[in-house]
Amino acid sequence: MTFAGFTGYALLLPVAPLWAVHGGADTAGAGLVNAVMLVFTVLTQLLVPAALRRWGWAQVLVVGMVLLGVPAAAYAVTDALAPVLALSAVRGIGFGVLTVIGSAAIAALVEEGRRGEAIGAYGLAVALPNVVLLPAGPWLAEHLGYWFVFTVAAVPLLGIPASLRVAAVLHVRAPDLLHRPSQTHPSSAVEVPESTGAAYRALLRPMLLLLSVTLAGGAVVTFAPQMVASGTVVGAGLFLMGLVAALSRWRAGALADRHGAQPFLWPLLVLTALGTALVAWSVPGLGDTRTGLFLVAMVLLGVAYGALQNLTLVVAFSAVHRRHHNLASAVWNIGFDLGTAVGSVAVGVIALRASFSTALFCAALVAVLVLPLACADPRRRSHP
Repeated sequence: MTFAGFTGYALLLPVAPLWAVHGGADTAGAGLVNAVMLVFTVLTQLLVPAALRRWGWAQVLVVGMVLLGVPAAAYAVTDALAPVLALSAVRGIGFGVLTVIGSAAIAALVEEGRRGEAIGAYGLAVALPNVVLLPAGPWLAEHLGYWFVFTVAAVPLLGIPASLRVAAVLHVRAPDLLHRPSQTHPSSAVEVPESTGAAYRALLRPMLLLLSVTLAGGAVVTFAPQMVASGTVVGAGLFLMGLVAALSRWRAGALADRHGAQPFLWPLLVLTALGTALVAWSVPGLGDTRTGLFLVAMVLLGVAYGALQNLTLVVAFSAVHRRHHNLASAVWNIGFDLGTAVGSVAVGVIALRASFSTALFCAALVAVLVLPLACADPRRRSHP
């Protein structure tokens, strides 16, 4: 289900703006395409927990996959900017549903002792389409035609049978995520928040940790083509970062199951700051002497970018009562998208006034400032 949904998402992320340009849109119009999708994704993520309680797993999941797949094929009807933006908004709603339910399902279906490994497998299903299809999308559109890309991007519709199967299992295994259960939490040795307000406060820490790394990663992914003159070097760096991020997101969960997530948080945040700073240092005068440094920096950033996605989700689920796991999934996904958006906007503004190096050093500083949150362990303080 996740692989099908993210295949449609990743393929159109670079192609939909190109389609708007094909129809005569300027750079600002093209930039709106993914911005509109992201806005509707975040708004939907806020509403998914309530929608699940009202309509249940199957209805919400199927509607999400339909809203992600049908508009992808409908792009072929017109390349005018207004319809493209409208279709992007609808796809954002579908994507918001998929992201929240996908990660919430992992917590519901797998026992806590193997949850990190399960989140890693889920992360691999998320990451592989991004690694392969993000760079391939524009090439496919140029050589095989936009219609081909739009047809393949409708593949979330093929994920509907898997969605129904997931929903059927969740209906049996996790009815308490849709209705208020008894206030017991026997699987945890930690005091966990019962009220929604307390749950939001507990989720603020993992969300800020995630935001700090997605801010840096989102900025680098967005502006690498503008920072580096050589397209080959940019492509190699983005591919390495994506591949390493996918692998580290996959394997970090097994380590968290054995040793807990807490011991790895602060080293990975230091690695975030180091990798981002090295990218910033390698940008001025990038040539033969600094290409190697740029690629090494992208690998380091990729390790932190992938692993922290896994570990912050593990921390988010363990920070709240089981009945708040849908909320934890929504807040985590909002942190991811918000960090990516803030990184793109803030780094772009700072770079316009100073330089890309200065902007990326500021992004690295954010990771350093969040370090105290990574070192603090709420579980230790609340343990009987």
